[in-house]
Amino acid sequence: MVSEALKNQIDRFLLALGFSLMIGIMVLGQGFRTAVGEFVGILMNPILALVGEENFHLILFVMAAITAVYASLIQKYTIDWELMRSTQERVKVFQKEFREAQLSQNTYMLKKLDEQRKEMMEDQMKMSKQQFKPMAYISIISLPLFMWAYYYISGHGNATMVFPFWGEQLLTSQAFWVFQHWIYWYFISSLGVSQLIRKALNIGGV
Repeated sequence: MVSEALKNQIDRFLLALGFSLMIGIMVLGQGFRTAVGEFVGILMNPILALVGEENFHLILFVMAAITAVYASLIQKYTIDWELMRSTQERVKVFQKEFREAQLSQNTYMLKKLDEQRKEMMEDQMKMSKQQFKPMAYISIISLPLFMWAYYYISGHGNATMVFPFWGEQLLTSQAFWVFQHWIYWYFISSLGVSQLIRKALNIGGV
């Protein structure tokens, strides 16, 4: 059996690692992203060599699926979904009663609802803390994989994929706004798998 103290140490280490990755990618910039991409490439490049560079979109799909499953499982067991659902229901009821009290100018009810608002804000703060923690865990897997894909696609701009309605497109070409086709494919794949996993696990969105 793992002691509680050891569990807490592992938890702190993983949180520190996850937040370090997020901060490093945002603050340290291109050099850090390249270093992470090169490091993950030690594992991913041989896999891609087996699959074939022309099938890079399949690698992206698998990566997106791994991220979706991993994120859903982390959120399943680190977030109090009952608290989230009950708080969301309370907010709906509160908003309805608050509008009615405003329209009827019921000062007694408005004062009572103002006290309820403070309680709901405390619950919403708890929810925010619970949602913040899984982000660190999820980033440990998702960010290195994404940085490898970014690093690889930046140096291999000839990979293509056939999209519905768009036809064959370079994965490095712009899909819309600032998003390239590979990023669009990655997030669409992740979203689709995530919805299936969340439905199976009976969890909501974050």
